[in-house]
Amino acid sequence: MNSILISDRTTVAQPQNTKNKQFRQRQFDLLQPLRQWLDQIEISNPKLAKFLYKAIPAQCPFERDIVLFDRKIAHIPPMCKLNPLYDQLVGLRFRALCYLVDQCGMDIS
Repeated sequence: MNSILISDRTTVAQPQNTKNKQFRQRQFDLLQPLRQWLDQIEISNPKLAKFLYKAIPAQCPFERDIVLFDRKIAHIPPMCKLNPLYDQLVGLRFRALCYLVDQCGMDIS
């Protein structure tokens, strides 16, 4: 057991978690290179920007309300947050939209 001195008179014993810390440091994120690649994509082509803007949905397409006889009987929650690349794809769509508005002068409505 290691102990930490909190004040002059008080010490708190802490268990040694060296194995847990070493295990956490050894974990490797397999999707990190793909995340970095998606974050580094520069939008400089209007056709590519339009494609990305149309291909990546603004809202999760899986979220649904199931209605029967004008009553909501169930709700299917959005599952986009389960996608490990969700934040990068939304960022890519946003950059494409900004390029279309700022550089190409398009009105997106």
